Amino acid sequence: MAAAKIKKGDNVVVLSGKDKGKTGTVAQVMPLDGKVVVEGVNVTTRHRKPTQMNPQGGIDRAPAPMAISKVAVADPKDGKPTRVRFETKDGKKVRVAVKSGETIDG
Repeated sequence: MAAAKIKKGDNVVVLSGKDKGKTGTVAQVMPLDGKVVVEGVNVTTRHRKPTQMNPQGGIDRAPAPMAISKVAVADPKDGKPTRVRFETKDGKKVRVAVKSGETIDG
């Protein structure tokens, strides 16, 4: 299996869809499904009827999973989308932004 280019905690930019251009932090990665959950992006709303557990009812908002191909890692230098390359530095395999050459903290 190939190494993960997008990991939990990464800052990413949305490339397509209704939230195109928005940035957020990766909350969860689902590699088998090819999906990722980004905080504050692709937020779905669900109307809840009042119940005994939740007598008020109301609208629940939560981020939904989106295709991992729709997001790209944000460059640490300027915040624009960039691809990721792997390099060996001091005997360790690190992720590097292709655009700027900066190391990406994972």
